[in-house]
Amino acid sequence: MEMTGKVAFVTGGSSGIGQAAVRRLAQAGVKVGVLGISEDSVYSATEDLHRAGYEVLPLVADVSSAMQMQQAVQKLVEKWGRLDIVFANAGINGVWAPIEEITAEDWDKTLEINLRGTFLTVKYTVPHLKKQGGSIVITASVNGTRMFSNTGATAYACSKAAQVAFAKMIALELAENKVRVNVICPGAISTSIEDNTERKDLDKVKEPVEYPEGQIPLTDGDPGKPEQVAELVFFLASDAASHITGTEMWIDGGQSLLQG
Repeated sequence: MEMTGKVAFVTGGSSGIGQAAVRRLAQAGVKVGVLGISEDSVYSATEDLHRAGYEVLPLVADVSSAMQMQQAVQKLVEKWGRLDIVFANAGINGVWAPIEEITAEDWDKTLEINLRGTFLTVKYTVPHLKKQGGSIVITASVNGTRMFSNTGATAYACSKAAQVAFAKMIALELAENKVRVNVICPGAISTSIEDNTERKDLDKVKEPVEYPEGQIPLTDGDPGKPEQVAELVFFLASDAASHITGTEMWIDGGQSLLQG
């Protein structure tokens, strides 16, 4: 399916699920603004795509900064004159620990990036989406939506549950503008998000459960691939999903059904 002429904005676009989604959209002819917090990683990711002949724009911002996000969106629109697809994907796992060991600063950082970042991404892109309609896709998680067995991931799970509520609220608000809003809820996917996870003393609070044949029924324990999630993002961004809004979709190989 071709989407030539469309413009997308992808946060967390320089690695993992975001990077796979950027490539999938670009392959369909979409011009993509690729946003990340690290200039080196963003420019490295976009250079590879440029060499492959795709139209991509590197953008650097902290998704929790209103000023930086407003500037990034403006730079994108000034270059290509429109915006059709928004993938609010940036996020961190943050600190996973017993509730009394999670500091206020730990909590705030996770919520600021995952939830405030999603809010700011949508806030500053919506005026451009309203002009012709479009699609917003938000990356939540199995955690906090259908799975609650990752003891200690309290701040993370709360941020992900809130993203689903946020999506449903704005899906109804933006329906008259032909802007669709949906949420993907990945399970274990082979990405680098584990690099920003800090686990503390979880053995003291975690329930003892064993899965001798693996925690992901569909693959006998093997995690999913970013490219598989990118296909779901592409579907929700496309006209094939033209009657889908306000919906969360789990992509986890059955993991959350087993571990929920």
